[in-house]
Amino acid sequence: MAFYTLRLRDDDVVEMLDQRKLPLEIIYVELKTYKEVYDAIKDMIVRGAPAIGVSAAFGLYLGAKSLLDLPEVNTCETFKNKFLDIAGFMFSARPTAVNLGWAVDRIKGLVETGTDLKEIVGRIRAEVLKVYDEDIEINKNMGRYGAALLKDGFNVLTHCNAGALATAGYGTALGVIRAAVSQNKKISVISDETRPFLQGARLTAWELMEDGIPVTLIADNSAGLLMRKGKIDAVIVGADRIASNGDVANKIGTYQVAVLAKENNIPFYVAAPLSTIDINLESGDEIPIEERDMEEVLTVFGKRIAPENAKALNYAFDVTPNRFISAIITEKGILYQDYKKSIADAFGK
Repeated sequence: MAFYTLRLRDDDVVEMLDQRKLPLEIIYVELKTYKEVYDAIKDMIVRGAPAIGVSAAFGLYLGAKSLLDLPEVNTCETFKNKFLDIAGFMFSARPTAVNLGWAVDRIKGLVETGTDLKEIVGRIRAEVLKVYDEDIEINKNMGRYGAALLKDGFNVLTHCNAGALATAGYGTALGVIRAAVSQNKKISVISDETRPFLQGARLTAWELMEDGIPVTLIADNSAGLLMRKGKIDAVIVGADRIASNGDVANKIGTYQVAVLAKENNIPFYVAAPLSTIDINLESGDEIPIEERDMEEVLTVFGKRIAPENAKALNYAFDVTPNRFISAIITEKGILYQDYKKSIADAFGK
């Protein structure tokens, strides 16, 4: 891949590919404060559960470093209190993707011990870089496991973008496809456009074309027809949060694709790291669903497509019940029904 999604530079500036501009422009933004990272997550400069988690970790490092410049922060206790405020602020950026909270909790644990503030901040920097590297390795492990599910010649449908753009690199759902292609399997991808933010049209199609993987874009309401015509062999998507029973929250529209796949006897796979599984939730009914500004539905690229004064609903995610999911691909292997048991086993519970 000739692009990268995000990185922490040696000069402690966070660089992010502005995904709102793709595919028409390739622009990297420079973020120097934790508030700028928060805004980047909130405004969808960066998106995708794993990438949001890594971004939050980077933002917390910038926040921790900024505390060293405050004269009133001169003890571990004052540092910890200020840092926890920053962590709480970062946690509020987007509610559905559990990786954000997972990353925040991981970094928060580093301020519990130590007496030298510069040493604590250095420890945080080392940890956020570890989070970044681990995410890429986890995605590659998922790809190796998941590739076994895709046969040579498969046409694979995906929804939204669960590729390198949604992670630190390589991707979850698209990582599985990349791994299968690397094994010399001829895989073609069918990408739903994914209204209203058009992640499939703008991001998935662009990313796969950059890698030379065949991709065909379809309107969201075309999937059922293509399945009935036998044009789709498997569906693979990512996830923003998975409950302990295997219910999956993912980009809005995923649920209906899963129902159509079940009706047409097509396997429906979810690729997600274990950090996306929220073992504290009994079912998907407990997953908070983000509702975004209705203007995203009423407009396209800033131009209105609905009548003036029209109202819209804009739920960003939906929940697919576990009965529609053929398997969940993780970095530790492939999980099958009974998901309550297989997920617990994966966590050593």
